[in-house]
Amino acid sequence: MAKQVPPVDVAWIQRLLDSHAYWLNQELIDRSGDIEAQSERLFLAPFVVASHMDSADPILNYGNRQALDLWETTWEEFTATPSRLTAEPGLREERERMLQRVTSRGFVDDYRGVRISRTGRRFLVPRATVWNVVDKDGNRLGQAVAFSDWTPLAPLRDTGTGL
Repeated sequence: MAKQVPPVDVAWIQRLLDSHAYWLNQELIDRSGDIEAQSERLFLAPFVVASHMDSADPILNYGNRQALDLWETTWEEFTATPSRLTAEPGLREERERMLQRVTSRGFVDDYRGVRISRTGRRFLVPRATVWNVVDKDGNRLGQAVAFSDWTPLAPLRDTGTGL
């Protein structure tokens, strides 16, 4: 899918990276260089990173190349997608419970769940880290996820619309 770095909000990338370091006490990527270099490094990372900002029905606002490839979508489609559509209809309540746990704890590093691509391909994420993206004062702005492993699953008979 995407082969070059799309135009991203580097201020969001800074908050996403700073928040990961804050909650997990470790950097997500090498933070050397300026934020543009870090943004490119994050986009090209060999693991999935995605995020959404807070709202009643959050829209994805970031996905790195690995996320775009896994969800079989373009940057433009991904960043116009409600975050809830990354899960199958029958699993959206479970996803919402996990996000509420992240909201109250700040992060989880043991999330396991099934996701679905834009084309309806299902995959299991055996372990993901999900964290609150916060501003410098600790106010929650959104949430992000990172994971490096996934396993393709058999399709359902009716996969709905997918991502």
